[in-house]
Amino acid sequence: MTIWLSTGLIFTFAAIVFTLFRYGNMRCEGVSPAHPLVFTAILFTSGLDVGLIMFPLTEFGTYADVTANPEYGLTNPLAIEFGFWGFLIWGFYFLTCFYFCVLEPKFRFFEISIVKFLNNLVIIGTCAFTAYLLFSNLPWYLSDVADKEGARYVFGSIVLVVIGIAAFSSTDIKYVKILSVGSSLLFFTLMFFLWLVSFQENNSFSDSLNTLGLVSGYFANIEKFILPINDYHEFYLYWWFAWSIMIGQFTARFVGGMKTYQVMIAMIIVPSIPIALWFTILYQYHQNEWPITNIMNWSMVFVGVTFVINSLDSLIRLYTDNLGFTVERFGRLKYWLGNSIVLSLLTIAFQSDFIEIQWIGALVILIYFACFFYIVTNKNKSRNFLSN
Repeated sequence: MTIWLSTGLIFTFAAIVFTLFRYGNMRCEGVSPAHPLVFTAILFTSGLDVGLIMFPLTEFGTYADVTANPEYGLTNPLAIEFGFWGFLIWGFYFLTCFYFCVLEPKFRFFEISIVKFLNNLVIIGTCAFTAYLLFSNLPWYLSDVADKEGARYVFGSIVLVVIGIAAFSSTDIKYVKILSVGSSLLFFTLMFFLWLVSFQENNSFSDSLNTLGLVSGYFANIEKFILPINDYHEFYLYWWFAWSIMIGQFTARFVGGMKTYQVMIAMIIVPSIPIALWFTILYQYHQNEWPITNIMNWSMVFVGVTFVINSLDSLIRLYTDNLGFTVERFGRLKYWLGNSIVLSLLTIAFQSDFIEIQWIGALVILIYFACFFYIVTNKNKSRNFLSN
């Protein structure tokens, strides 16, 4: 699995460099162009899930333990966390967004029956994995609830409600846009709230800047994050691959006439800034052992839930459009009920280890290679495109 992943990573980063070098000034516009701020909000909230909110506080300690995990000694825990979530790996989304905005209308690779089937399988499976992550992380953040009898049923009910809300939100694209902007505002409000509270623990603006500076450890060692550091990093990279095609396919429709290099900036650099700021704040809490109050926990859970809803409704909208399982065709009730049941059952499958996200990521890499082979062997269309 590591060799397969490494091959996919090398191919992907090479394709990104080629795309920027050859088509950096090409104008890109989707079928539903949106304002750049709306596009960025849709990308940020659809391209991330509950892990951004809930994972860091559970992971900083592991990254700091270089005795048990010497591979993490390459830089500080904040830089490693950022490396697993920011900058370079957002290039996956940029590459697939460019493909679906510019190339797919010409080559129509994803209209091939078997490819369409596999693509939708990936989308549905990743949706369920997102719901599973929410379920598996709720006990850590809501420890008071987790200690009570029947906690699993409470957490399970929360996940089912989230799936139901996401399925309903996906019934109209306007809900997706509103929720994307709303989720972004909630995230920035949460970040500002935790930062303000930190001053009660003798934090200072200079302390925050000094901690933020630790992110530079990622850029000083960026080449070491291109290939998997260990099995856990490998899990992350497969996870990003699993998301990449569907996020690119979904966000491509909202590109509003930007040039390719501008799309790259919007999809790689812009999202990395709030991620770095958010991780900096959380790392200060971890490093200084500042208390995380109940209101903070519940606030993070609430924002994490909105991220899950936003991710799920975007992806549900995508695979239902691909499959023709639309509200117009089946009605709102059947549409909502069908999606809710399918995703709930698949979430249970992830919980029982019947499915693993690494398998989905490996399948996506296979689709990458198949798409490339299809393009280079389709000589007439390739020649016409390359000559533009």
